[in-house]
Amino acid sequence: MITSGGQCPQQRRERQKAVRRRLLSALGLVGSGVLVVAACGFPVGSEGAASISSAPAPLRATGTTASGAPAPPRPGGNVRIAAVGDIVMGTLPDDLPPDDGASFFDPVEDLLAGDVVLGNLEGTLTTGGSSKCDDIEGPHCFAFRAPPSYSHRLKKAGFTAMNVANNHIDDFGAEGRRETFAALRSANLPFTGRLGQITIQRVHSIRVALIGFAPDRGANDLTDIPAAKRLTARAAKMADIVIVTMHAGAEGSDRTHVEPGTEYFLGENRGDCYRFSRAVIDAGADLVVGSGPHVMRGMEFYKGRLIAYSLGNFTGYKVLGLGGTLSTSGVLQVSLRADGTYVSGRLRPTQIVEPGTPEPGGDAIDLVSSMSQEDFGSHAADISTDGTIRRP
Repeated sequence: MITSGGQCPQQRRERQKAVRRRLLSALGLVGSGVLVVAACGFPVGSEGAASISSAPAPLRATGTTASGAPAPPRPGGNVRIAAVGDIVMGTLPDDLPPDDGASFFDPVEDLLAGDVVLGNLEGTLTTGGSSKCDDIEGPHCFAFRAPPSYSHRLKKAGFTAMNVANNHIDDFGAEGRRETFAALRSANLPFTGRLGQITIQRVHSIRVALIGFAPDRGANDLTDIPAAKRLTARAAKMADIVIVTMHAGAEGSDRTHVEPGTEYFLGENRGDCYRFSRAVIDAGADLVVGSGPHVMRGMEFYKGRLIAYSLGNFTGYKVLGLGGTLSTSGVLQVSLRADGTYVSGRLRPTQIVEPGTPEPGGDAIDLVSSMSQEDFGSHAADISTDGTIRRP
């Protein structure tokens, strides 16, 4: 089912027509147990989500629903989540892995296990469009595109959803975006992060909302914290667990610390990671997972909820810098109760090896543990030598 809430009847009627035209695409989402929600004001016919009217009653309510009917009992059980950082599987035309990427994730596939497996798609899946670098002078422009068929490689590896709120989804313009989203749909692989988009994955009887934020055009705006809180609060009314992803922070091998205040990179506002993360937890988020700096950062607990400020690069085939902190990566594995309460977590270290593929091992535990203690003190996640993550 795909649905839209809010108080925009004309837009809802337009969306209903759009959905009927795209019924086959929508049915692909139904089969995955995924609900894509476009907030009121989300552009009609947007690339982000097809939608029809009438949102479900809030699942966090107790007693009765908005219609006065008895509220369903709160679901039980735990949800297992695995999350990674930036994923680049190479770029056309020449920098692509052998065997068409079929074995790309094989060394780490066992780590990508969970009810929800989430990664940041750092680039596009397209053969069309024009590169943004055609109009940008200087050495600091990078445009990534892998074949659309690689969406099936991501699905096979175990991913259940991809974040597209980042600075590379527009690398090949509107055509590149459309082809990327179509490729993900063809693999039955939902995505989140477009403006106003909430993607809900059902895990047994538990609904898990996924929302992506970035300081980039077309994404949920990381720098507009009041709007981020409103969207998160709306997700919390619709789902049992809310996971927020943020693509934020300055980039570079020396950017392992969470800096106080707003971070900038090449003159761009990359958000206030600390303030944003706490604000969305105040609004109802149960887990915050970051990417963007291309290095791993520390973790802390706020109000009992885990914030992983950056999981670094997970892959970077022939296009991302390697060595030291740039090659240090990991898989965050977390278990949450149906009400979002933290149960357990573990950081499984991985590393990127030449020419940019992932494999188990590396220094992620030592790096993240030390950064956590240095940056967050009494709020720091307690990370043991085997990667177990405990509340302070």
